[in-house]
Amino acid sequence: MSKIKEEVIEMISNLPDEVGYDEIMAEIYFRQKVDRSMMQIEEGKVISHEETQKRMSKWIK
Repeated sequence: MSKIKEEVIEMISNLPDEVGYDEIMAEIYFRQKVDRSMMQIEEGKVISHEETQKRMSKWIK
């Protein structure tokens, strides 16, 4: 069994018994986004706080 499949099974088994499909899917989606973000951080694909402020200032007027 793949590592991801094992992690998803464990995650689901830790949820309350009365959880529905939407909550399960939300948990999986959240975990996927966190894992992807952590991988990007490890790869150095981040921008500084200053660069973020610079980019945001163009959006907010």
